[in-house]
Amino acid sequence: MIETNFFFWVTLIFLIGTKVVEWIAEFLNTQEKDGLPAEVADLYDPEEYEKSRRYEKEKTRLSFIEDVLSLGLLLVFWFLGGFGWLEGVVQSTDLHPVLAGLLYFLILMGVQWLLRLPFDLYDTFRIEEEFGFNRTTIGTYAGDQVKQWILTIVLGGILGGAVLYLFQTAGDSAWIWCWGVFIGFNLVILYIAPIWLMPLFYKFTPLEEGTLRESIENYAKKESFPVKELFVIDGSRRSSKANAFFAGFGKNRRIALYDTLIEKQSVPELVGVLAHEIGHYRLKHVPKMVGLSFFQAGLMFFLAGLFVGSSSLAVAFGVQEPSVHTGLVFFGLLFSALSRVTNVGVQWLSRKHEFEADAFAAQTTGEGESLVSALKKLARENLSHLTPHPFYVFLHYSHPPLHERIRALRQ
Repeated sequence: MIETNFFFWVTLIFLIGTKVVEWIAEFLNTQEKDGLPAEVADLYDPEEYEKSRRYEKEKTRLSFIEDVLSLGLLLVFWFLGGFGWLEGVVQSTDLHPVLAGLLYFLILMGVQWLLRLPFDLYDTFRIEEEFGFNRTTIGTYAGDQVKQWILTIVLGGILGGAVLYLFQTAGDSAWIWCWGVFIGFNLVILYIAPIWLMPLFYKFTPLEEGTLRESIENYAKKESFPVKELFVIDGSRRSSKANAFFAGFGKNRRIALYDTLIEKQSVPELVGVLAHEIGHYRLKHVPKMVGLSFFQAGLMFFLAGLFVGSSSLAVAFGVQEPSVHTGLVFFGLLFSALSRVTNVGVQWLSRKHEFEADAFAAQTTGEGESLVSALKKLARENLSHLTPHPFYVFLHYSHPPLHERIRALRQ
């Protein structure tokens, strides 16, 4: 039986309130604006601009429908005692408490995946197809889903099992042990991802000798940035959208360029993009963001330690006998609202880092126009929203709007 206590009302208000705020931001973000900022006024012709607006509205509409349906089904499941019913089913298996907890997590994740699947399929094979981005086949899509589930079960089972075991056996210091395990686990993943995990989804091919490789290596050498491996990845198998990224650290660091990026950018533009990425490393942005994420995880585990055994929290979700796994799920729903608030600060810091990396690229390459040109091409090819609403940017953008980046680069 669900008890409408303090935890019930706080969680309900947070879940609905944060969604309403996000929907307001999405609505504002889709409203037409008079004219474009001078920095991007030449980016689209009228037909392309209208296409970019339709793309933004289609993506937002789909996201809104998915959010409403997901929230509605969550509330129905909650109010009808679904969490308590599922706990009864799991307990009836007589599994070890850790395995019972992992089964509880797996069932909830599976249901969530099934609810999201139609929307993801529609987004990939309807919207992305209509606007000329999708190159994913059904076979590739299905293969990616299978690989993601295998990784989720294996890696998630290791981390989730460790957290469950520690909260069941380590007493008041459990949150500290969980925090340490979480940090160690993620550092291992960061180290092995470029060589073991990413190749499960993308084919990494060494960048061939030529002007582009020579220009990148000369720039990296000038900046005393060791580059041992330069790769091209087959992003074109899934999408026409372009990107570049660094992954890993130490000896396993990889610089990867999408084949679609190389296809559409000149050598100076590509060097400008890589200079921006190198700027993130030279300015210590990566360890700062990783450290911040670890701090957030520590806060989460500390608070989880306070609430995970709460009988009041359990009965608010229809569970009469609290367990570690149900407590973690219910705390996760409660904590999700707080994480959205802290995420605003993380996004602000990320936007600040992007400005700094842009400035680093302009200073070390001797000019910023190549990066400006590269950013414009990326925005045009990806049908980027050129006039996002400031409130939406405040909530969601990890990168500054394009016109702000161009203005800063030209200063």
